[in-house]
Amino acid sequence: MKVRLVDIAHARSGDKGDTANVGVIALETRWYQVLEKFVTRNRVAEHFRGMIEGSVDRYELPNLNALNFLLHGALDGGGTLSLKTDAQGKVYSTALLRMVIDVPDAEARRLELPAAT
Repeated sequence: MKVRLVDIAHARSGDKGDTANVGVIALETRWYQVLEKFVTRNRVAEHFRGMIEGSVDRYELPNLNALNFLLHGALDGGGTLSLKTDAQGKVYSTALLRMVIDVPDAEARRLELPAAT
């Protein structure tokens, strides 16, 4: 089943220098396992291909039902150096929530995930 991240999580983002920071938090505790399993470092790097120049780091925060991603080389030097429209990385959270993940049907039904329409 295809699941839109925006339907199962919310996100916040910001910056530190040339790195955007994106936190993704499950809307329901039981959905954290879906984030943990399917929102991988490689999947996020692929999602942002062409938008960031560096690597992606992923940190798990299970006590918060959240993942935190550092997108290196995302801000063209950062707030005071960049000519990008979003030099502080505020839109990266919205951009990540546009990701669609594939969850096996049985798992999606068990967790009552909303299907992408």
